[in-house]
Amino acid sequence: MGAKFDTTKHFFLFFLSFISIFLFHSECSKYEQEELQWLDSKDDEVNMVQSRHSSLRSCDFTKGKWVYDQTYPLYDSTCPYLSSAVTCRKNGRPDSDYEKLKWEPHGCSIPRFDALDFLGKMRRKRIMLVGDSIVRNQWESLVCLVQSVVPSARKTVIYNGPTMAFLALDFEMSIEFCWAPFLVELRKGQEKKRILHLDLIEENAKYWRGVDVLVFDSAHWWTHSAKRSSWDLVMEGKNVYNNINPTIAYEKGLITWAKWIDLNLDPRRTRVFFRSMSPRHNRENGWKCYKQREPLENFSRPHVPEQLVVLKKVLRRMEFPVYIQDITTLSALRRDGHPSIYARASGEKKNQQLKDGNSDCSHWCLPGVPDTWNEILNAML
Repeated sequence: MGAKFDTTKHFFLFFLSFISIFLFHSECSKYEQEELQWLDSKDDEVNMVQSRHSSLRSCDFTKGKWVYDQTYPLYDSTCPYLSSAVTCRKNGRPDSDYEKLKWEPHGCSIPRFDALDFLGKMRRKRIMLVGDSIVRNQWESLVCLVQSVVPSARKTVIYNGPTMAFLALDFEMSIEFCWAPFLVELRKGQEKKRILHLDLIEENAKYWRGVDVLVFDSAHWWTHSAKRSSWDLVMEGKNVYNNINPTIAYEKGLITWAKWIDLNLDPRRTRVFFRSMSPRHNRENGWKCYKQREPLENFSRPHVPEQLVVLKKVLRRMEFPVYIQDITTLSALRRDGHPSIYARASGEKKNQQLKDGNSDCSHWCLPGVPDTWNEILNAML
C-alpha cells in the first residue's frame, strides 16, 4: 500500500512540476483565428544526421522509393488526437492505399516506429515541434504513433497560449507543439496591421527553453502570394519595409533565429533539428492533388526549394550543431497524400467544396506521409 502511494505521489509531483514549467509563460497571445482556419473550415557542408547507430550512418534517407506495405498504417484515423481536417478516410475519401506506403531508401531501411522504444528513449525528456499548421500535422502524427501504448489514465494534453503538450505520465515525457510559423514575431500594430519583426523572437523563443529535442520548420508562410500575404508591413529595428523580397526577409528571420539558438542553447543539453520544406501540389488553383491515387515514381531533376538553399547558408554560419531533416523530395513524390476535398466530411460540404474549388494540397492526410517524417526523426534520434 505504501509503495503504491509513493508511486502515485511521484507522478502527481511530476505532473505538477510539468504544469508549472509549461504554464510559466502564460501571458502569450492566443492563436490568431486566421492562423487556425485550416483546422476548422548539393551541399555537403551541412549533412543530415542519419543516426548514431553505425548501421544507419551511411544511409541517405533522401533517395529511395515508396513501396506498398500491407502492415501499414501504424494507427488509424480513430486516433483521438487527430484534427478533423486530416482524417481523410473519415471524411469520405474512398481509397486507402495512401496509408500503406512506406519510404524505402536505396541500400538501407528506416526502422519501423516502435512506440515503447521511442518513449523509453525520451523518458524524462521534452520534445517540441515548432512552426506552422504542417508542423501541427507532424505533431498529431507523432502523438498518434505513441499514444496507443499509454493507458488512458496515464496520458493527457494540456494547452498554454501558442503551445500544446501530450504528456505520457509513466515516462515523465512530453511531445509538444509550438505555433510560430515565422519563428520570429508577427505582431498587430496600428489599424490592426500585421507587422513582421525580423529581429524580434523572444516572445516565441521563451517557450523553447528547457526542451531536450527541438524540431523547427518555417517556410510556407514566407511564400504566400501577394493576394494571401501573411503580413502588411515588415520591420527590422526602426526600418520599415512595405515591399521586401520574401527570400531576403526569410534569410533575415532565420539569422535572428540562428543567433538566438547560438546564444541560448547548450548542445550538451539540447538537440536541434530543422525539417526541410514540405512540398505543396497546389498548382492549378489547388487541383494538382485532386483524385491522385498513386505516388510519382521519381524526378529526373528534383527541385531544390530556394528556402532550403537559404537555410543551409544560415546553418553554415552557426556554432550550434543543427541537423537538417530533409523530407522535401520524398514528400514531393506523394501528390496522392493530401486531403484535397476530404478536409471536410463528405455530403453537402463536399458538394460545396467542389463548387468553391476548395482543395487542400498543402497539408497531409493522417495516417500518411508525416508518419514517415517521424520514423526518420526517430532514426536520427
